[in-house]
Amino acid sequence: MDQLLQLWHNSGLYQMTPGQGIMILIGMLLLYLAINKNFEPLLLVPIGFGGVLANIPGAGLAEHGGILHLFYAVGIESGAFPLIIFMGVGAMTDFGPLLSNPRTLFLGAAAQFGIFVTLMGAVTLSTLGVFDFSLADAAAIGIIGGADGPTSIYVASKLAPDLLGAIAVASYSYMALVPLIQPPIMRALTNDAERKIKMVQQRHVSHREKIIFPLILLLLVAFLLPDAAPLLGMFCFGNLMKECAVVDRLSNTTQNSLINTVTIFLGLAVGSKLSADKFLDLTTLGILVLGMVAFSIGTASGVIMAKLMNKLGGSQINPLIGSAGVSAVPMAARVSNKLGLEADPHNFLLMHAMGPNVAGVIGSAVAAGIMINYVGG
Repeated sequence: MDQLLQLWHNSGLYQMTPGQGIMILIGMLLLYLAINKNFEPLLLVPIGFGGVLANIPGAGLAEHGGILHLFYAVGIESGAFPLIIFMGVGAMTDFGPLLSNPRTLFLGAAAQFGIFVTLMGAVTLSTLGVFDFSLADAAAIGIIGGADGPTSIYVASKLAPDLLGAIAVASYSYMALVPLIQPPIMRALTNDAERKIKMVQQRHVSHREKIIFPLILLLLVAFLLPDAAPLLGMFCFGNLMKECAVVDRLSNTTQNSLINTVTIFLGLAVGSKLSADKFLDLTTLGILVLGMVAFSIGTASGVIMAKLMNKLGGSQINPLIGSAGVSAVPMAARVSNKLGLEADPHNFLLMHAMGPNVAGVIGSAVAAGIMINYVGG
């Protein structure tokens, strides 16, 4: 009988807390959204499963010495995974839509507005005593508005290591849930006529331009803002490997096996921070709310900027592509295209939306450099 009692006391069912039960259900919900609803399964499957593993009572997978903690320490705390992911994203990026229509750069810039508004909001809430965020904490939280998981992790590792887990979870969750979050905002800010605007095909971008652009971009930004060089450097290096066409093996590895491998470990590491003791507290919930505000403002700012540019004249821009200015590549561009097709089955916006989408990646990296330079200093 004593042995049976001891076995029961050592079981996960006996040790489970209500918080762990809640977080396991949240992990299962993320898996449901990924598998049944196809919401960015490459992100949500490892994050959701990591969240389930992290909350198994007595297993200690997310604690010091556990395998999930090892993934987190090696890849996220060191800052290695975000930079490798950025290199892979660069290798899969085509600067053609941005170069053929440089005006879309303003949409990517406008979508970063949510970062700075949320920074000020977090500082204000701390001043009022609602939270206890430092200026560096507020800057790291604000970066969530760029909807760029690697950038958010990188900035948090530099400015707010103690908040890194919550910021990583919030950022990747909102990236994965772009198809749920963005459409209501886009529909609220546009009318049917605006959603039906057809954009003309832009000029052809030469191979030489595509090779020169990442080099110029890196040198220009790095010399003006060295703190942005690690992120943009990896991004531009990945893109140069793709465009130069002389290192196809390296480019293919970066686009496929390398980024896929890192995504698995990064997702599990982010999911490890869904453990009940770290996630179910006021600070983490505050970060989730502020992150949602940042992302929503970024989405709205891009749409509003497109409408403003139409008022100022020139070729008409479909405001739906403004929402792609947040740098969730290519998810946000797909959402813009989907809503455009809903308004007009012949209105294909995907390539047009990739312009502000790529500009958003550049914008979020620049914003990260500004935060690290001024706030971190």
